[in-house]
Amino acid sequence: MNLLPENKLNTVLTKIFEKLNLDTRFAVVKVSDRADLSDFQCNGALALAKIARKNPREIAQSIAAELENCPQIETVSVDGPGFINIKLTNAFIAETLDKMAVDPRLGCGTVDNPHKVILDFGGPNVAKEMHVGHLRSGVIGESIRRIEHFAGNEVTADVHLGDWGTPMGMILAEIIAQDGNLEKVENYNIEEITVFYKKANIRCKEDERAKETARKITAALQDGNPEYRKAWQHLRQESVNAIKKNYEELDVHFDLWWGESDAHETCGEIVRLAREKAVSEIDNGAEIIRLEEGNKPKPPVILIKSDGGYTYHTTDIATIKMRVDRLDAQEIVYFTDSRQALHFEQVFEGVGKLGIAPNVNLKHIVFGTVNGADGKPFKTRDGGVMNLETLIEISKDKVRQSLPKAGEVEGYGEKEIEKLVSQIAVAAIKFQDLKNTIASGYVFELEDFAKFEGKTGPYIQYAIARINSILRKAKAGGRHEGNIILEAPEERTLALKLAQIHSVVMRTLKDKEPSIIADYAYTLAQTFSTFYNACPIMTAPTPELTASRLRIAKLVLDILTLMLYLLGIEAPEIMLKAQNQGE
Repeated sequence: MNLLPENKLNTVLTKIFEKLNLDTRFAVVKVSDRADLSDFQCNGALALAKIARKNPREIAQSIAAELENCPQIETVSVDGPGFINIKLTNAFIAETLDKMAVDPRLGCGTVDNPHKVILDFGGPNVAKEMHVGHLRSGVIGESIRRIEHFAGNEVTADVHLGDWGTPMGMILAEIIAQDGNLEKVENYNIEEITVFYKKANIRCKEDERAKETARKITAALQDGNPEYRKAWQHLRQESVNAIKKNYEELDVHFDLWWGESDAHETCGEIVRLAREKAVSEIDNGAEIIRLEEGNKPKPPVILIKSDGGYTYHTTDIATIKMRVDRLDAQEIVYFTDSRQALHFEQVFEGVGKLGIAPNVNLKHIVFGTVNGADGKPFKTRDGGVMNLETLIEISKDKVRQSLPKAGEVEGYGEKEIEKLVSQIAVAAIKFQDLKNTIASGYVFELEDFAKFEGKTGPYIQYAIARINSILRKAKAGGRHEGNIILEAPEERTLALKLAQIHSVVMRTLKDKEPSIIADYAYTLAQTFSTFYNACPIMTAPTPELTASRLRIAKLVLDILTLMLYLLGIEAPEIMLKAQNQGE
């Protein structure tokens, strides 16, 4: 629905620009930088003046003169060298919010050209417990998955397991070294498997013979050795079960559980295609695709190592081919930390040389690390990398301190309290991550992140619960929402903030940057608090004003709930606090 004020203003401006023979590319408004002067501003006159070599203020004044005839505009003025300031009528803003209130999408539109998007995030390795380093990929990817789907695209999320490389041979070799054979493999759980991997990693670093043994077992596994395949399947399944448990705790979802192993057969197709197109060559026994170096030397794509094995380059290129051939992908987006930047540059350029993904948009979103108070990657007390499961449990323990005990509140036994603990802890973890820009790392603040005030997930959950309480009391008192009336400045400010929802979601989608939604949700919650303190609802001067403010409150509730959903966060209807936590 084309409900929102900037859409209406852009339509009006386009017609004016056409009438004045001006380039309509610049017929756009933005939220004003000076809310005290205007609601929106158009800066198109400055760009137009450069093209036409005219005075920008004169062009702006001619546009402003036409805008004065628009019934939705209260005032229009020209400021500085040619900024057009626009203030809307209260009636138009109120009418917009009334329409948003009955729209299932709350006034938020969808993309003009829906397409098929494959999101590659998660990327955990088989036979290793997930650690805090996996947090960002899952949290960011899940949020983008929800945003893409809400915006109208067809989305497929793939975890892309690391389940086929040399580490598999290393673990199998270590088990054989300790047990003499692989007969006990199916008895080992993920914790025991992880121990084998750690020992194998140390052994292969110190002993070249162990490394060579692991390499041979890997090759035999990939060639179909039945004993190794059976053992590997158990390692993989145990790992997937553990991975799913962690992701379920974080409310992160995948449509596909493909791994590197699924691309093995296609790797052979990639090598054959490279030879057919004459883009590969042999270099020191390895088969490579040499890349354009430009101003900066760039290593080649290695298709086959000198020992005959495929590489991560080959696997990722093969996976792209599978996604295009089997899933009709039109866009493929990867989420990893910055250490993978060069790898994906090589992969994407290799894909281009092979011509296997024509007209497919390939993107690599790089994120920063989760750090401790010392600014270094988050560690356990003994200096190891913290398991993700441990981090989640620590977060829950922190939240439990803020909640009443089971039975202290009527209707809230252990099951209900633990559900609330989980909802708040996950909100705290995710929001602390997503409020930061993706590219930047951040410090995981264990002492502050679960607080009910400040820029935290629980603060927004609490704002939602507060509005739920207001609406319950209104319903019990026979009060109902009605048409919106804007009188107080705090009402108007809140209404304009609500009307930004479409542009916020679309900017988040375009930039693949959930921090835009996180910031909007926090600001909206703050703006509602200011409104509520200044504009009484149940004791408003007239019944009509009470009905109006109830509708505004309900719209805030719905939009905040949607924003949290798009961040992958649940919104409990009721929030509880321990007695020592205050009201």
